[in-house]
Amino acid sequence: MSRAVRGGSGQAPTPPADDEHVQFVDVAVAGGGAAGLYAALCAARSGATVALLTAAPLAATASYWAQGGLAAAVGADDSFELHLADTQRAGRDATRQSAAEALVREAPDRLRDLQALGLRFDADRFGALALGLEGGHSVRRIVHAGGSATGRRMLRQLSALVAEHTSITVLEGDAGRVRQLLMLDGRCVGVACENEAVIAARAVLISTGGAAALWARTTNPPGSVGTGLMLAAAAGARLADLEMMQFHPTAVIGVRGREGFLITEAIRGEGATLHGADGERFVDELAPRDEVSRAIQMQLNATGARSVGLDMRRIDPALFPNVVDALRKAGIDPATKLIPVAPAAHYTMGGIATDLDARTTVPGLFALGESACTGLHGANRLASNSLSECFVFAHRAIEAALQESAHKGPSDARLAARTAPPPPVAKSTREALWTHANVLRDAAGCKALADDPHPLARLIAASALRRQESRGAHQRTDHPDTNPKLDLHHIVVERDEELRWEIWE
Repeated sequence: MSRAVRGGSGQAPTPPADDEHVQFVDVAVAGGGAAGLYAALCAARSGATVALLTAAPLAATASYWAQGGLAAAVGADDSFELHLADTQRAGRDATRQSAAEALVREAPDRLRDLQALGLRFDADRFGALALGLEGGHSVRRIVHAGGSATGRRMLRQLSALVAEHTSITVLEGDAGRVRQLLMLDGRCVGVACENEAVIAARAVLISTGGAAALWARTTNPPGSVGTGLMLAAAAGARLADLEMMQFHPTAVIGVRGREGFLITEAIRGEGATLHGADGERFVDELAPRDEVSRAIQMQLNATGARSVGLDMRRIDPALFPNVVDALRKAGIDPATKLIPVAPAAHYTMGGIATDLDARTTVPGLFALGESACTGLHGANRLASNSLSECFVFAHRAIEAALQESAHKGPSDARLAARTAPPPPVAKSTREALWTHANVLRDAAGCKALADDPHPLARLIAASALRRQESRGAHQRTDHPDTNPKLDLHHIVVERDEELRWEIWE
């Protein structure tokens, strides 16, 4: 069995690091979501020793709440070309083609590997995978586990496998809350945790999630505030596409205890419709998310309403049991009533800039999942590509990470310099981001946000100011058109916080 170490506020802190308090592993994985768990398993299955560090208990990360599924071209009517075209179309001419090709090509293999690990995906009455349809997809290609409970089932199974593996040490709570990265001669050689425990490693993988909880209204758990992005930036890694926050169009609003609860896009794929204050439909419900979110926000601005209505009265409740149960417990019966929904910050398409093997610009440091920016999602993530991304690029990352040269051992961690810890997030920052960097934004709001005390909020504002156009999730009311000269261009934040344009192909 792997060793789980839990650090709580009631425990005495570990003494400052010395050789007796440094643990050496081949790979240190910060983050216990889908990407981190799978990376840890891939490394352990390759014979490596692994430390998996997670501030939240296993199976309690943002991935747990994922209602979408895993996109893979495995249907008889699907193909590499179709999935690639859908990904590029959704990305609004900002998708990095090489990243999209890697995802589409390798997602079916990763799906089969997950099945080999014991994950059971939904099947039809003939035993074939039951494929769902979501916005932006031209054919059914979304694989689910338990309908809209995919994240929950996936994390439970992966967490169990991680906990059982003899080569993986799991550290949770303060023991697994990464506070600083350890740097030696320009290389990341390990991490320091909240309780002062030190993990020295050949490679460090950041998979701590995105930054959607920096916004006051969000579908994400409170911890998704860009911690991994700030850790990497402090070590000198480049960030990219910070202006590209995807807003999910259908998050519950005005319901006590369920504010921000996400209503999966798969429900619209089965025929649920959206209705304005006049009761009329106003958008193609299966358009890409940026279109649907923008249409809803424009409805709200025009009418002064707080929400639009999602009508799923004709949807079989048995298809989405956890959604229906959650709504009924909150006092809404979706079989008889429209659900009040509005956009909420949902997915960070920007993040730590990486290559196609998840390498950052800092040797020894890798980034995965929502923490990373491979350029795959461009200006608008295609629904359910994110879980596929977790598995495809985690597998690639481990293959690359295990090629890293081993350092001398735990003593290196004693000589290493520690980066600055991530700053706390004030309520005022969350409110400022929601006010000034919402679905619709302009120069005046971005300039106001540029004075925020939180460094990541300021970088988001600077990136949004620099992109003087509207593209996908980034909608400038003062620059409403897309500038074709900026196709394939990404805004990169250098280590000195200077911004520059780059073309990623």
